[in-house]
Amino acid sequence: MIIGNKQISFLPSQTGELSLIIRSDITTMTSNTVLKFRELGKKIVAVGRNYKEHAAELGNAVPTKPILFLKPTTSYVTQGHNIKIPPSCKSLHHEVELGIVIGKTGSQITEERAGDHIGGYVLALDMTARDLQDEAKKKGHPWTLAKGFDTSCPIGDVISKENLPNPGNVQLWLKVNGETKQDGNTKDMIFSIPFLISYISKYFTLEEGDVILTGTPSGVGPVDKGDVIDAGIGEISSFRFKVE
Repeated sequence: MIIGNKQISFLPSQTGELSLIIRSDITTMTSNTVLKFRELGKKIVAVGRNYKEHAAELGNAVPTKPILFLKPTTSYVTQGHNIKIPPSCKSLHHEVELGIVIGKTGSQITEERAGDHIGGYVLALDMTARDLQDEAKKKGHPWTLAKGFDTSCPIGDVISKENLPNPGNVQLWLKVNGETKQDGNTKDMIFSIPFLISYISKYFTLEEGDVILTGTPSGVGPVDKGDVIDAGIGEISSFRFKVE
């Protein structure tokens, strides 16, 4: 894929590890990079309620430790394809997020070394069947159906660390049919990126190609069939998806 004038790829090295390959002065698009990324990644670790205002808008307490859940890699959907409303869902919500792409396998990672394990970043949505989630929460059940359905993780182009030097202070925005719905900044995260990597790696080995979704700012809301979602990380990366 192309960010500015650089071609960015995730390719397996001779040791089998996934390496971030950056080539300058590339002007042609590599169309299958995201597809390779989907195939190579083994899991998506998502963080819930990582922004105070988002926790408040849903009537939830601010967490004292990260709330984690998993999404299958089959939930990925790339541009050119639509977001599909899952069966029995009556309230599908948008959530724009900054994703961390893991570039080096590790467990028990310290906050100080967390940056060594970041291969890049990615714009993503954590589409949520809110009615199914609310029902599951009332019963004390997992959120799997509400969060892990096919096309629940729209994903954009990978951004190199060089092109996003301060991920802890970037604007996340989302529009539905041209109207701004979410406009927040990663500086308002409750748990920082280094902390999240360290915390998650205590429980899950983070592997090359895995993605961490770091949470969504306030402004989440419903979308309907035919709606068009535009989202972005400042002016660095953006995408568009239609709901069907």
